[in-house]
This record gives sequence, C-alpha cells and structure tokens, in this order.
Amino acid sequence: MPFGWGPQSPDVPYTLIFSFRLTLYCGLTSIHMSAVFNFTFVPWFRSVAPYIHTHRGKTFVVGIAGEAIAAGKLQHIAQDLALIQSMGVKIVLVHGFRPQVNEQLAAKGHVAKYSHGMRITDEVALDSAQEAAGQLRYEIEAAFSQGLPNTPMAGATVRVISGNFITARPVGIVDGVDFKHSGLVRKVDTLGITRTLDFGAMVLLSPFGFSPTGEAFNLTMEEVATSVAIELGADKLIFLTEIPGIRMNPDLPASDDNPIDTELPLAAAEKLLAQLPNAIQPTDTAFYLQHCVKACKSGVERSHILPFAVDGALLLEIYVHDGIGTMVIDEKLEELREATADDVGGILQLIEPFEKDGTLVKRDRTEIERDAANYTIIEHDGVIFACAALYAYPEAKTAEMAALTVSPQSQGQGDGEKVLKRIEQRARAAGLQSIFVLTTRTMHWFIKRGFVQVEPDWLPDARKRKYNVDRKSQVLVKKLG
Repeated sequence: MPFGWGPQSPDVPYTLIFSFRLTLYCGLTSIHMSAVFNFTFVPWFRSVAPYIHTHRGKTFVVGIAGEAIAAGKLQHIAQDLALIQSMGVKIVLVHGFRPQVNEQLAAKGHVAKYSHGMRITDEVALDSAQEAAGQLRYEIEAAFSQGLPNTPMAGATVRVISGNFITARPVGIVDGVDFKHSGLVRKVDTLGITRTLDFGAMVLLSPFGFSPTGEAFNLTMEEVATSVAIELGADKLIFLTEIPGIRMNPDLPASDDNPIDTELPLAAAEKLLAQLPNAIQPTDTAFYLQHCVKACKSGVERSHILPFAVDGALLLEIYVHDGIGTMVIDEKLEELREATADDVGGILQLIEPFEKDGTLVKRDRTEIERDAANYTIIEHDGVIFACAALYAYPEAKTAEMAALTVSPQSQGQGDGEKVLKRIEQRARAAGLQSIFVLTTRTMHWFIKRGFVQVEPDWLPDARKRKYNVDRKSQVLVKKLG
C-alpha cells in the first residue's frame, strides 16, 4: 500500500454489506455493529460526493433489456434509478421486451422470426408487442410508485411520463426479407422530452414509434435508446444487459486473465467492432458495443454496458471510481497534467486526511494557491486522485518532491508511479540532477523506486533551514539519469 496511509478505503457497498452481515454472524453487540458500519459507511459516502456533484443536472438515457425485467430485477433497478434521480440526474428510461413478446407469441402458438438480428414483426407479432409493452409500462410505473416506510422508495416522488416522442419509419425489405411492422427511428421529439425532464419527471419510452399516418412500428430498445441519447446530447447512454461488459479478449472465456475492460477508448472499440462478426443475439459482443460506438461518435460523452445480474450495477458504475461494466469513451478520462488554480480545492480535499493523521505536513490554501503550478495531478472524470509538488533548488541541481498523495480509492493501480515519473520528467527538463523526498512512513516505497537514504545534512542549505528536527523525517534521494 503506497505511502503508509493507514487502512485502505473499503470497497463499499460490498465491504459495507459484508461487515454488516459479519457483525450479525459473530453476534457482536449493537454498539460494535454500529462502529463497524460507521467505519465503512462514512468514508465511502464522502468518496462518492464528488460524483454526486459532477452528475447533478446531467441527462442519462438508460436502456433496460427485457431480460432484466423477466429475471425479476425491476424493483431494485427502479429503486436505484429513483435514488439517482433524487441526486439531480435527469433520466430517460427505455425498456426492452424481447422475452415478453416471445412469451406472448408462444401463448398464441406463433413462432418468433428474426433476420439480420431484428424481429420480423407480422400482425401477430405486432399485437404481441403491443400487449407486452402495455403490461411492462404498467409494471414499471407501479415500481416507481412505491413508497412504503423502511424501503429505499420511502419518501420518493417519481413522476413517470410516457408519450409519442418517437416518429418511426419501416425497415422495409432487406436482402429479400420483408420486415413488415418492424421500424427504425425517424425522428425524436427532443423538445417534448426536454420539457418533461425539466418538469422533474422521468421519461419512459417503449420501443414503439408511429408514422405520420398513425401506423405503429416495433422498434428495438437499443436503437431507441441510442437515437434518443444522440438527439438529446445526453451525458451518458447506459445499457443494463445480459452480458457483464466487454472483455479484453472476447474470443477467450471469462477468467481472471481475461477481465472486463472497464474503460474502452472509442478508437479501440471501433477496432474491436471491425474484428467481430455481425451481432445476431443480445449476448454477442458486438450487439451492444455497436450502439455504444455509434453514440460516442455522435457526441454522447460516455456509453456504458452493465450486467443487470449484479445488484446495484447502476450505482456501482456511476458513483464508484472503477465502475463495474464497460465504458466506451471518446478519449481516456484519466488525465495526468499540471495543476491550475481551479484544482486547488480538489488538491486540498485529497491531502487533508493525510495531514490530519500526520503523514503529510500541513499546508494551507494560500500556500497551495501560490504554488499550484508546482503540482502534478491525476484527474479522472473531474475528480483528483493523485498529486505531488516539485520545488526546485537550482543552485544545488536538485528538487524536492512534496505532498505525494494517492487517494485510497485508487491505491495499488499505479497512480503513485505515474506521478513520480512525471515529476522526474519535469525535474530533468529543468536541468536538475536529482530529486529528494522527506518522509516519516513510506521509506520502503521510495527505496523500491530507486531512492537511497541520506543524512539530513545532504539537503540544500535553503531546505536544511526548514527541516523539522522534531518530525525526524527521513531524507531519500534519487539521481536522474
């Protein structure tokens, strides 16, 4: 654990739930249980605050596969969406209904027909789709209308508004296949949706559209969600799906050596998509990825593929640093750069806990504002996760690296090394021959990275005069090649 900062921030909610259950199992007193709960909950809740601030006022389009509802996940998804909306996010919810339509068809003795990855919607399939959509809209509205005490929906007031926001056109005949009542999105009523969102309501869309002549067309949830996200200029497009995300090597089975790629740059996503066969089934890697790529190329900042099988997947993806599924982005969200005056607040928030426990020397806001240009930071999605400052002593051809700090949320991911390398680059560019650090708790971390211990007398005269004998900081130096 870099820099000896005490316990790493727990990975809540998993740790929170585990601690709670473990406390009950061990039969501890309610006081002990409360202490464990507080220890995990308080730092976690503080850690998600930046994301709450960042997402307030943003617009998310969420597409829920019909399989998620068939699997009994609707109640928890509705609770999470209500919570997200309560924190100031505007939500457009688009539901799918593949299994529900197929169930209706089977009840009528009719076989579902597909081609090119799309349903062929004859008269019977259209009736089945309309029946399934009506039932699902009823269930979804009911889920958002709950408000029993001692439940996540207690006190929630969620207004769900549906409407004819989608104008459609027929797919027509493709490669000799007549898709009949299957359609594509022709136009999105962005003004109507925006006004509804501004009113404070959640917009609910079924995968249906109507032509100017009033003819109904069966659409796909994925296309409706993508088209709406693009036309609204949404901040996020999120698919809750049957798959856990995109694996680094989709040709290999899931394993620790083939994990989910949590952050996929657009260029890499396009390259992967070009190598994949055409998507036929929702479980095909390209099925949702193609829509994420389309949205990203059309101005949607981030597109996500999440597994509905994981309880709380929406919350984990939106409010936890690394998320849980795959996020397709136009560029890497993590940025290693020099700080500006606008970053002072984030730097203070990052280093404050370690000043309180004595790991870092106290620095006031005025000092950091004055020295902001000396700091190198790692920023991810608007949140600063690592920093360090460089103070040069040109007469001695050396510089001090001070306040090297990595957030507990990202420890063990190499952020400390990234900042160290950038500081070394800055020192070399300034013509310096070495860098040094003063530390009371992290000597071994620096030694592993090429530093050697020296006596305090080695320090440049200007820095030696400020050396705190009582603190007994160890001095470590690294020569720059």
